[in-house]
Amino acid sequence: MGNKIKKVVLAYSGGLDTSVIVRWLIETYKCEVICFAADVGQKEELDGLKEKAINTGASKIYIEDLTEEFARDFIFPALRANAIYEGVYLLGTSLARPLIAKKQVEIAHAEGADAVCHGATGKGNDQVRFEMTYMALDPYVRIISSWKDPNWTFDSRQSMLDYAAKHKIPVPLVTKEKPYSSDRNSLHISHEGGILEDPWAEPPEDIFVLTVAPEAAPDKPTYVEIDFVKGNPVALDGKKLSPAKLMDRINKLAGANGIGRVDMVENRFVGMKSRGVYETPGGTVLWAAHRAVESLTMDREVMMMRDSLIPKYAQLVYNGFWYSPEMKTLQTYIDATQENVTGTARVKLYKGNVVVVGRKSPFSLYDEDFATFEKEEVYNQMDATGFIRLNALRLRIQALTLDKRSGGPEAKEKRRSERRQQERRSKPERQKNK
Repeated sequence: MGNKIKKVVLAYSGGLDTSVIVRWLIETYKCEVICFAADVGQKEELDGLKEKAINTGASKIYIEDLTEEFARDFIFPALRANAIYEGVYLLGTSLARPLIAKKQVEIAHAEGADAVCHGATGKGNDQVRFEMTYMALDPYVRIISSWKDPNWTFDSRQSMLDYAAKHKIPVPLVTKEKPYSSDRNSLHISHEGGILEDPWAEPPEDIFVLTVAPEAAPDKPTYVEIDFVKGNPVALDGKKLSPAKLMDRINKLAGANGIGRVDMVENRFVGMKSRGVYETPGGTVLWAAHRAVESLTMDREVMMMRDSLIPKYAQLVYNGFWYSPEMKTLQTYIDATQENVTGTARVKLYKGNVVVVGRKSPFSLYDEDFATFEKEEVYNQMDATGFIRLNALRLRIQALTLDKRSGGPEAKEKRRSERRQQERRSKPERQKNK
């Protein structure tokens, strides 16, 4: 075990795994355990955590409200980048983990703890996100990863339930009918496990929390106007809101209209594929609205370059490199592209769909005088002839080169003549066959 551990800070959720880990740490390392629960928008899931942690054996528990910091410093930077993983995933869990790990390290420093601990398994992505952040922020901190620890003897959910029962540890009720694992925050809720491990099986309706089924959504659309300043959403329908309150409000509006459900098979960083079902109602709307304001305000080449970086940005977030130097550099570029992304998008929410129906900006690069099909004086359409000829020059050169290799215009005309003669000779034969 190396040097004896006296005090450890555990990332604690109150679920089966972390509830068992509290007692397991005390028994295995004979150490003091301090629990840390990060409020990143779980709502009622935090109820009763203090009593539960203390009753399980923890000496203390921190419950930190990180909702504003999460929205402002994690969700919104990713929104400015239009970050999306493998075409559909808006990175809800991926964005929360580095914030939780960051605060966990801060508490470890404040408490003089020897180690930090998390309950992520050795198969998933969260282990990487937690531990990469620990190492980036404190290269000396000792990390206890329970599922990879040689002293960890649990090999199934049932063995953990038996241990919890033995030590009278209260755990969330998990039934055979609903054996799902969920993770919720201000951006989304994820669902994994149970029937969802079969990629052919449709998710049962009773797993969804933040969204109604599109079929059950209102028959009348909901319109909402979203104001942006430098790429950040700041107001809904003209009402300014803090980042966390804005996320809460847009989640409710979008969820009531059946928006934001994603069912995907994704590539985990560790090398395997997994099936996840996500609900990201508000994020889906903000992503569409943000792009709408960008369409007015961003230069074409800047947008093209930024868009080419979206997969890399999303990969860095997904793989746990939030605090890497490349991520810092990339975010600096992204934020520079957002300098004039200020304006308003009007969107229509209807039965699972987000439709942009209007956009405006004081920094708009759109000019009706240039774009109109009506008579105008600012654009000479004849100028397009030279523009097209210059852009087509390399294509013409390629065609001329191929033509020369095949004998030039004379040879081409000879081949045409031969084809015409062949067609005339074969015509009587075709008529005879008819």
